[in-house]
Amino acid sequence: MSVERHIAGMLQQIARQQDIVEIAPQGTTRKAAAMAHVAEQYGYTYGMAYRTGFKNSLVQVRMYRDPQPDARVREAATITAHPQAGNRGTVPGLRQGSLKPLPEAVAAVAVLKDLIAFDVMAQYVANRSQKVGSYLACAVLTLLLLIDTSPVEAIASGGAVALLFTVAFQVGAIRRRKIAQRLTDAGYRAVRDEQGSQRFLRPGQHLPGDTNLFAAETLASAQAGLEQRTAPCSIPSPSG
Repeated sequence: MSVERHIAGMLQQIARQQDIVEIAPQGTTRKAAAMAHVAEQYGYTYGMAYRTGFKNSLVQVRMYRDPQPDARVREAATITAHPQAGNRGTVPGLRQGSLKPLPEAVAAVAVLKDLIAFDVMAQYVANRSQKVGSYLACAVLTLLLLIDTSPVEAIASGGAVALLFTVAFQVGAIRRRKIAQRLTDAGYRAVRDEQGSQRFLRPGQHLPGDTNLFAAETLASAQAGLEQRTAPCSIPSPSG
């Protein structure tokens, strides 16, 4: 599907003022981030991302309509500045006819790319039960190999598979930690959603929509801050 058709399809969802807009460009997180940036200019905010489709070949990004007044101002300004977007006209933040960001949008698209990559990689970062299952499979493989091969060959083969699992787990975790650090450096804060998954939000941001995944976290943080500010404290008397 061409770039124009991808953008036109997304803008048709936006034109209907849907609360949720789904973006699924073919290929990379970079393309998904570029389209998510365009949606942000029309008053939407990043929600979540995951892989889907045949062999998980699609990066699906979910954008939520931002209820904040400044989002509506941003939307109106974008519509005025780009009246032919989706009809072979200019698109906010992107080079015409492509998903490459303009210089002024490069940093914003890079942050969105990190947000998308962090969420997508959650599907491949193994939890404790997955690790236990993987290593048990290695043990079973070793036992099966013992039937037809020597103990040395069976243990070596099972150990090699276990090593591959270990390397894969570590590489995924390290990459995700690096992305998390970049998002933290960019001013985003880590929170936990209702499923216990780690997510990143701008300061004071929460996801709009039918269910606010981060309302409880945001409220708890605000209450904790209020209690800290209002807690009694003793001021030491000046010495001397």
